[in-house]
This record gives sequence, structure tokens and C-alpha cells, in this order.
Amino acid sequence: MPELPEVETVRDGLARHVLGRTVLDVDVRRDYSVRRHEGGPADFAARLRGRRLDAAVRRGKFLWLLLDEGSGRGDDALLAHLGMSGQLLVRGPAATGGDAATPLDPVAAPGPPGPVEHPHLRVRLALDDGSTLDFVDQRTFGHLSVPDLVATPDGAPGGLGSARAVVPVPVAHIARDLLDPALDRPALVEAVRRRRTGVKRALLDQTLVSGIGNIYADEGLWRARLHYARATDTLRRPEVLRALDGATEVMTAALAAGGTSFDALYVNVNGASGYFDRSLAVYGQEGRPCPRCGTPVRRDAFMNRSSYTCPRCQPRPRHGRW
Repeated sequence: MPELPEVETVRDGLARHVLGRTVLDVDVRRDYSVRRHEGGPADFAARLRGRRLDAAVRRGKFLWLLLDEGSGRGDDALLAHLGMSGQLLVRGPAATGGDAATPLDPVAAPGPPGPVEHPHLRVRLALDDGSTLDFVDQRTFGHLSVPDLVATPDGAPGGLGSARAVVPVPVAHIARDLLDPALDRPALVEAVRRRRTGVKRALLDQTLVSGIGNIYADEGLWRARLHYARATDTLRRPEVLRALDGATEVMTAALAAGGTSFDALYVNVNGASGYFDRSLAVYGQEGRPCPRCGTPVRRDAFMNRSSYTCPRCQPRPRHGRW
């Protein structure tokens, strides 16, 4: 599932290629992909037609495009959650067969000029420059909606990409992420220490700190030399800071590499994959030597998924409850 670096890579691409564009038409190919929109597919399309895309904003794993408020329109946004396989792809203008800044999907079959249709295309937005913004989702866990905006409780910007202190209603309960300048880090440290859970479970709790998923939790804890089962109420403040700093460092490095891609399901707006998977220390490395000490990496079952640790660098706590 895309985590913060992957979603931020997509947000950055949208900010560079679709802002200022007006939505001319909306084609919902699969109703299930707009299932979270309360008015259904017809209302979803109606609320987007004629609207200008003003800002691309992200908080944690959530991404939204702020819409203009002209012509008496409401204060709302196009919200995207990519789920496990969702992609937002910018296709070049029909007149040229491809925007010079955004090449067409490299896996698309050659054909006449114009936007290429992906086999898993779910929603297409036609923009006023002849380009399209396509929502592609093979496994259909992702979704789009046009929810109203609400003020942030702390008065700080809702997320990276806009100074406006608003978030979409479905994102209101999502905590700030580790790359958010408005994050209160000391308060987060204390909130983690008050929990009675395992440290990895705390890192994955999107109401506590957002954007971290299974990959970057494992990689961050390896950097912090902490086992995922360490109880949060036994952690000292420096240990919590090490865990947060480790996750921050690994996500920053992943962002510089364009995210982590294991297959064709995660790509940026150009259809290109990230390559941070080549730099993973423990995640998916079962049996391989730890880059720090050479001990074979261990895999454990965890919350219907897996956790990867170095048994020497990250000793399991004697009384770990998680």
C-alpha cells in the first residue's frame, strides 16, 4: 500500500502538472470507485465539472485537490485515497499525443495521438488543456470523493501544499505526519508514551501520527534499534524520539528516491516507479544479512502482515505484549 513518500511523490506531480486547469468533464467508469461520495456518481461528476484545480495537498496518506469557490460553489475538494493499488496518472493533451513534461504511460500500447486508456481506468477527468487526470485502480480498494472542508483544530495549514487551515471532513480525524512543519513533536512523544501498546502499532496508528505504514515502520525501528514489540509505556523519551527520527529519516530518503515500488501497482503521475526498494535494510529481507551487523534478518507474523527485524540490533523484549 502506498505510504507517505509514495503519496507525496504523486502530490508533487499533480502540483506541477494539473494546477490551474479546469475540469471540463468527468467520466466515472466504475461506481464503486466513488462509493465514499455521498451523492453518488452523478453528483460526484456534477460537483467537479467547471471547477478549477487550485492546490494539491497531502496529510499522511491522504491527498486532495482544492477546488475554486467561484460561481457560488461550496468549499470542497477532490479527495483521493489510493488504497493498495490506486494511481493518479496525467495523460498528455490529445492534440499532441503527449505533454512534453509528462510522457504517456510507458506500458501503453502504441496508437493514434490522444489520451491512452489504461485497462483498470476507473475515473477520468478531462481538463481544459486537452490532458486528462485518470484514476486507475486494479484492486479497487482506493476511492475518490468530493467532501466539504472543515477548519483544522489548531489553526495551522491542513497539509503540505497549501497554507489554508482546512481539511476534508473524512481527513479531520487523521493526525499530522512526521514531515508536517506544524507537527508538535514533544506532544507526540508524550502521546506515544501514554499508550499501552507496542511501538510499531503506535507508529501505524493514523490518529496518533499519520503516513507511516508497514515498510517504513520496520525500516525506522531498525534505524532506532528498537524491536516492534517494545511496549510504548516502557519507552524513555529518547527512545521514542529515536523511533520517530528513524521513521522520518527513512521516509525522507524514500521520497528522494521517488518512493518504494515492488511492482507496477505504484507509479507516479508519469507512470514511473520509485526505486527505494533497492535501499531497504530489513523489510522483505528475511534471511539476508543485516547491513549493520550481518545477522540474518528475521520475519515474524504481525497484524495479518509481517514484521522484519535484526535479532541482534533489535533484541526482542522479555515481556513484549505485542
